[in-house]
Amino acid sequence: MKVLVVDDSKVMRGIIRKMLGQDGVDVLEAANGRQALEVLSGEPIDCIVSDWNMPGMKGIDLLRCVRGGVARADIPFIMVTAEALESNFAEADAAKVSGYLVKPFTAEELWSAIRNVLPDAPGR
Repeated sequence: MKVLVVDDSKVMRGIIRKMLGQDGVDVLEAANGRQALEVLSGEPIDCIVSDWNMPGMKGIDLLRCVRGGVARADIPFIMVTAEALESNFAEADAAKVSGYLVKPFTAEELWSAIRNVLPDAPGR
C-alpha cells in the first residue's frame, strides 16, 4: 500500500511515516499541495493523508484538485487539522473528503481512519 503524506512540517511527516512504516506501508512525502500533485502525476497512490494548513497550496485546495481529476478522483483522502472547526469540516465534506484526523492523534487513530477508507489495508 502506498500512502502520500502531505504536510509542511518535516517533523509531522516523519511522525506519520513512523506510524505507518512500522507496518510495511510505502510512504511518500510532499511538503505542500503543489508537491503532492507532482507526486500524484507520477505515482499510483492508495491513500492521501494531508494537513489542512500549508503554504503554497492548502490541503483543502489539494483535495479539490484530486477530486477534480478523472484519474485520481477516487483516491481516499484523509484531512489532518489542528483546528476542529465545524466550518472546515463542512467545507471538506462538500469537497468529498474521505475522513478526518484532529492533531494530536495516535497511531491507532491514524490506522482507524485508514481502515475506514481502505478496509483491506495491511498493518494494524
